[in-house]
Amino acid sequence: EKLGDPGRFLIPCDFLEFDNCLALADLGSSINLMPLSIWKKLKLPTLNDVKMVSELADRTISKPMGVAENVFVKVGKFYFPADFVVLDFIADPRVSLILGRPFLSTAHALIDVYEGEIIL
Repeated sequence: EKLGDPGRFLIPCDFLEFDNCLALADLGSSINLMPLSIWKKLKLPTLNDVKMVSELADRTISKPMGVAENVFVKVGKFYFPADFVVLDFIADPRVSLILGRPFLSTAHALIDVYEGEIIL
């Protein structure tokens, strides 16, 4: 039997300065992505330079502001280190971050598309 689209996989996460954040788990992304507005809100240390350009979902090309390294993301009772590419764009207020394959690998994520669940 052919099944429909299971929808998106959202991960609830917390930061010291920012509770109840939702992040999109994106197996199609080779980076973790954070909007500049969230980086400022979290008061993270200086961004490291990065030489890359990113093509966003709407096909616009954007040069990242930099990389925030070793940001600890709290999921449940566990903390996972992640590097985030920081871009100046207007994010969906409901989903603040995109967690790509690097984070999902670090967190040993198991994604069951059929059941519609993600386990970290």
